[in-house]
Amino acid sequence: MDLARLIASLESFPPMLRASVAGLGDRELRWKPEANIWSVLEIVCHVADEELDDFRQRVLGTLEDAAKPWSPIDPEGVAVSRRYNEQSLETVLDRFERDRAESVRLLRELTAPDWQSAYEHPVFGPIRAGDVMVSWAAHDMLHLRQIAKRRFEIVSSAGDRFSTSYAGEW
Repeated sequence: MDLARLIASLESFPPMLRASVAGLGDRELRWKPEANIWSVLEIVCHVADEELDDFRQRVLGTLEDAAKPWSPIDPEGVAVSRRYNEQSLETVLDRFERDRAESVRLLRELTAPDWQSAYEHPVFGPIRAGDVMVSWAAHDMLHLRQIAKRRFEIVSSAGDRFSTSYAGEW
């Protein structure tokens, strides 16, 4: 595993996330194509919360003691209970940037981590610390893609009855 490359990816993501939402008005940030689909703001809130509730905790926890149970997470439920679509984008982005910087610092301080150390997940089976580490960086990119898709949908909806087919396939 190329840890330096993964850490660099994690470190470079906050400005990408901020840029991906730049220029969106309040209505666009909170717009949902359907009730059960996340808005751009909800996606950003999810990424920010997963930093502490999921990835950092699971990577470092598995490296420290793979037998220790993971705290349960409920991304869909948390989006509702924490009222993601009512939060302040700037506040969430600022918090995420601080939390990600701390994650990067902690990862850089690791000495001889055993990336093969595995947590025995009750549903998925063994998940190695390295699997979670790689998934952390991939998770960022998946949500960047999700934001791009939502922005495409926002632009498409502004076209009323006009088609986006000339733009190409999504």
